[in-house]
Amino acid sequence: MHVKIKKLRDDIVLPSYAHPGDVGLDVRSLEDYTLQPGEKKIFMSGFALGLPDGYGAFIWDKSSVGAVAGVKTLGGVFDAGFRGEYNVCLINLSSDPFSIKVGQKIAQIVIMPIVRATIEEVSELGESSRGEGGFGSTGTH
Repeated sequence: MHVKIKKLRDDIVLPSYAHPGDVGLDVRSLEDYTLQPGEKKIFMSGFALGLPDGYGAFIWDKSSVGAVAGVKTLGGVFDAGFRGEYNVCLINLSSDPFSIKVGQKIAQIVIMPIVRATIEEVSELGESSRGEGGFGSTGTH
């Protein structure tokens, strides 16, 4: 698959896969910033993508940032027709400040094919083995 990328700033490191077979392209911070507990902030990326029709780009956590530091990405769904600057919205869910440095990997972009659904309103959905079972419907063990 071929995806076009446009640098919007000369000083950026373009997103890239760290290892063969990786799912996400690493996105780096363009600024030094300390994210306080409970704080959310949008970090601009300095690039725009030209995705082909039928694909979408999704911003996901870096495991080292999310699992280790308690910092989570919010939102982050980019449609194929979007040609503006990509961004990463982070929120600090931990009780400790989280320091971010220029060039640090803060998120990843996953590009996926998109299925467009045709929506049909009905009065009944039909039976399934799960039915309306929600949380805990499969038991706790």
